[in-house]
Parts: sequence; structure tokens; C-alpha cells
Amino acid sequence: MRYFRLPDLGEGLADADIVEWHVKAGDSVALDQLLLSVETAKAIVELPSPCAGVVSHCFGEPGDTVNTGEPLVEFEQSAAAEDDSQATTSDKTPVKAADNGSVVGEMPVARERSEDHFVIGQGGQGSSADRVRVTPSVRALARRLTVDIQQVSGSGPDGRITADDVEKASRLDQQLGQGERLTGVRKSMARAMALAHAQVVPVTLFDEADVSHWDADEDVSIRLVQAIAAGCAAVPDLNGWFHGDEQHQQMTRRLISQIDLGIAVDTAQGLFVPVLRDVGSRGADDLRAGLDRLKADVRARTIPPQEMQGATITLSNYGAIAGRYGTPVVVPPTMAILGAGRVLEKPLCAMGELFAGKVLPLSLTFDHRAVTGGEASRFLAAVITDLQKEPDLIDR
Repeated sequence: MRYFRLPDLGEGLADADIVEWHVKAGDSVALDQLLLSVETAKAIVELPSPCAGVVSHCFGEPGDTVNTGEPLVEFEQSAAAEDDSQATTSDKTPVKAADNGSVVGEMPVARERSEDHFVIGQGGQGSSADRVRVTPSVRALARRLTVDIQQVSGSGPDGRITADDVEKASRLDQQLGQGERLTGVRKSMARAMALAHAQVVPVTLFDEADVSHWDADEDVSIRLVQAIAAGCAAVPDLNGWFHGDEQHQQMTRRLISQIDLGIAVDTAQGLFVPVLRDVGSRGADDLRAGLDRLKADVRARTIPPQEMQGATITLSNYGAIAGRYGTPVVVPPTMAILGAGRVLEKPLCAMGELFAGKVLPLSLTFDHRAVTGGEASRFLAAVITDLQKEPDLIDR
């Protein structure tokens, strides 16, 4: 039989979650007809058929995670035989990619027989830690008790899931409700935060900028973008990437002249960080138009994966929702992130006189492996100086 398997979606994305099937077993499909939609950490991707033929089986249900190279659709033997340039007929011949990046060819199904248990779910190219080991009878018990086997931790030999594990999970579901398995953006966020926690040595500086002179309609986001550009111009040491391999004692810091700013965008699906390119050489109107386009693409889930890659420093303007200070998380390989809180009124003093002023709370987290406290402090001071300029004095 011939199989269409999950193609390499690029940008280091090793898996995807099935969102919706557009075909079913028995359907006849045409070349490039839409088969299914999958969700990656970046976007919703529609996968077309690499050949014309008849679908004999669809692997997986909506919500299932599939690794790159695992089968998605099985075609009847005659389906792909018409075009030898897109598929092979022997296990001994390498599988070839179709023009659209999808792959058709001989391969085993994702479920493997291993002694007295099956390996299901995160198979294929996934690590052994991602594989679920369970016997057919326990798997049937999980289905009867409506337990998501992917969320059960196995207590048996080699992590095998036992009947007791499934029954315990069922009792927990009845008492507290079923847990939500992380997929797509939230799964990617969890992985990024775990990586940051394991690798980065974070230190956070707190301060505030006097923005009493700002108008009520001041574009806070763009002022912050411009201030970060000014900070990077004054102290370039925070704009770039740091790669640290402590095990082999190899550490590399790469400072980058162009400022590609990652901007955290909150959505119902989770946190996205699209990249606003070359912010140091763009005017306020151009920056606002670019930021609006990125946010619209994120919320429509149409943003290209490359627009989520390559940030050299990050901004999190959480104050647009709530909060004064925070401890933003630096995600490798970047070295710094600036968090901005909610503008608030407070008593200020100038030349011995008290007045009701406005301040913008700032929280700068940096990776102390690559950035010194002095560099971070000077960067934050430059950001504050820029924010405190009168709008008509900003030369950009």
C-alpha cells in the first residue's frame, strides 16, 4: 500500500496536531485536493494530496499529534502508481518528495509490535520518552472509561501503562474533570519555557520612566519599540544571540547590528511572538503598520512560520492588559526581554515641587551568562531616556 505521511514543515517543527479531516476512507481525491488541516506551533497548515486516487484509511483523529514522517493517509495501490516520479514501489528504493513537499511511499504504520505491548501515539521520529507503551487490553479499558491514554503516566516496567494506571486516571477525571492535553501553540510555549528554565541564568532589573508629558492618545507600543531601538544603539550587547554548551564548555555570543524585535501577542490559542524586522531604521508610521499586519496575521492564524523566527531581542507589553512589574522570560538564543507595565498616576517631585505625574513601569530580564549587570543597566537607562523625550524631540 502507499502512504501519505506528514511532510517536513520546516523551521525545526518536528510534529503537528490534526485539526480537521477533509476526506474519509473511500473518497476519491484529485491531485492537490485538500486532505486535512494540521496545527503547528506557528500556524494552521493545509495539506494537499500528492496524487490522485482512492483513500483507504485515515490515520489519527482531530487533536492527535503526528510526528514528521508518520503516515496520515493510506491510498489504494493504484492511487499513486500512475506517477513513478512522485512515489516508489519498493521498500529498497528511497521515497521521493512531491513538488509540494508532501511524501508518498512505502512505510510501516505508526503502531509497532514490541513483545507483548504496542507502541502508539508519539512514534516514528519522536524520542523514547514520547512513546506510549500499553497492551491492547489496557488500551481497550482506556477507551471504555474514556481516558486519554496520552495523558496517563505508566507505572509498569519500562513505563508501560497498567490497568491500575488507567483506573486511577479515570477516578481523577471523575473527581476533577478531564485534563486538557496541550497542543499547538500552548505545547510550543510549554517547551520554550522549559528550555528557558533549563538553560538561561535570568536576572531582572526594575525601573520606571516618567511619561507625564505623554498625551492620552500616545502610541505606547511604538514608543516602546523605538525606545528599545535606542537602547540597542547605545548598548549593543543585548541585541543578538547566545549559544551556550556547558557540557563541552563551548559558548558563543553573536551581536547583531539589525534589530529584529520579537513582540509578544496574546491570543485565545496561546502566546505568539512574531518578529518586527529592522526596527532601528523605520519610522513610527511604518512600525505601526507593520505591527498591525503582524497582529492581524497572528489572530487569523495565517502568519508564515518565517515571520516567527529570528528575533534578536523581545518586548512584552503586558501592561496593555494589567500588571505593573514582572519577570519576563528570556527564550534562547536571545539574551534579553523588556516588559512594560500599565501606565499609572503617582506623586512625583521636580525641583522640590510635588505634582501628579504618570510613570511607565519597566522590567528588563537578561541572561547573565552573556550580559553583565552594567550592560543591562546602561541599556535600561537608554530606554528610559528615550521614553522620557518630548514627542516633538524624537528624531526618527
